[in-house]
Amino acid sequence: MQRQHSPCSAQEALARLKEGNRRFVQNLTSLDRLLSYQRRTELVAGQTPFAVILGCSDARVPAEIIFDQGLGDLFVIRVAGNVVAPSQIGSVEFAVSRYGTRLVVVLGHTHCGAIDATLDTLLAGETSDSRHIASIVERIKPAVLTLVETELRHDRLALSRAAVRANIRASANQLRHGSTIIERLIAEEGLVVIGAEYALDSGLVDFFEGFPTG
Repeated sequence: MQRQHSPCSAQEALARLKEGNRRFVQNLTSLDRLLSYQRRTELVAGQTPFAVILGCSDARVPAEIIFDQGLGDLFVIRVAGNVVAPSQIGSVEFAVSRYGTRLVVVLGHTHCGAIDATLDTLLAGETSDSRHIASIVERIKPAVLTLVETELRHDRLALSRAAVRANIRASANQLRHGSTIIERLIAEEGLVVIGAEYALDSGLVDFFEGFPTG
């Protein structure tokens, strides 16, 4: 499999995402994004996404829009609760090894339905009739279980906020340590996996976890 190279480092990719999110919050759109449709035929031959986004399937959190990016810019994987399962790991492995992309962002968001469903199960014993939905809840449970054993259980909003971030951290950690390919690229080739939270009310993305200091 011939390897292509991403156009930027993890640091440069993060700067592009932050700048794009700033434009989104300010209701601006870059000319590059507006004209990206003109690149459609160019992209038939291949792609070089500068970042991988493992995000939630929530319709309110489309990565290309909240980061103001166009065709071919982002390799986006979406699943309810931004959970990590073998298919998500394989998708990330494909992007970082095939395209040389050096930034992976696990993107959660406030008021996440998958998080709320998990908390409902832990606090009230509510369960889904679907074993497939239940499997998503089961993947989130380990990240939030200790939180419901604290005083946060008396404040559902605060508990939900903490659970969203705990789940993001857990998913990012699973990616860092659940794949020999990803581990090697982190150790040897500058790959970075970070966690971020999108605020539905403000539109801001907080890259709060995992970027190396210095």
